[in-house]
Amino acid sequence: MKDMQPPHLDQSRVRQSFRRGLESYHGSASVQADIAGQLAAMLQQQGAPRRFASVLEFGCGTGHLTRQLLQRFQADSLSLNDLVPEAAQVLQALDGTAPAQARFAGGPIEILPLPQELDLIASASTVQWIPDLAGLAARLAAHLKPGGWLALSGFGRGQFRELAALGSAAAAPSYLDADEWPAVLPHGMEILQITQRPVVLEFSSAMHLLKHLRQTGVNGHAQQNWSRRRLREFEEAYRARFGRNGILPLTYDPVLLVARKAA
Repeated sequence: MKDMQPPHLDQSRVRQSFRRGLESYHGSASVQADIAGQLAAMLQQQGAPRRFASVLEFGCGTGHLTRQLLQRFQADSLSLNDLVPEAAQVLQALDGTAPAQARFAGGPIEILPLPQELDLIASASTVQWIPDLAGLAARLAAHLKPGGWLALSGFGRGQFRELAALGSAAAAPSYLDADEWPAVLPHGMEILQITQRPVVLEFSSAMHLLKHLRQTGVNGHAQQNWSRRRLREFEEAYRARFGRNGILPLTYDPVLLVARKAA
């Protein structure tokens, strides 16, 4: 995993990028919305109980996964977290569907005080931003009850492969393929299901593609300044290498997993 990590993850830059895209994220992040629905459905299909006593969701963003979970499951207590403090507005946006015991805490999940004895920990499209993923996985497992559930999604090494091939340094630190996850989870966590299936979006121009990245905040590690010349050169290189029928493809590489702690 080290070979995929940038030398330093500027968390403030990532926070700023997602804060900037917070208002546009919910409507623009169609891939992430689909992933959230698939992850909640996978949890249900693997036999998770209809009701959880205590649930933690980190990286909740605008609530794509939160809504999917609340549609399928009941929770006596719900703890939400996001790196961006302004994501706390998700509680108001849930329109009364959240349990009475619902709270939000902002900050990095790696150091956030966590509830004890959780029944479910879930997160969609977030773990790729965690440099020490094995360390976080061990921490999460320690806060799960015996028999507790873990539902996560990140992205594989094919994420934004077009941008990577053109020299982009905007990659998140922990892109992992499905076959790498068993080595990341600690002893006592059993993977019940894991899937990896690329999704390709199509854009008519480099400007539209970059606007999509900005509106979803997923370029949080990018440090590129776009002059007209740079944009033109970027589009020419993109079209020459990946363009087809006037369309610019962008590959997402989602990896979804459901695991359970030994009873």
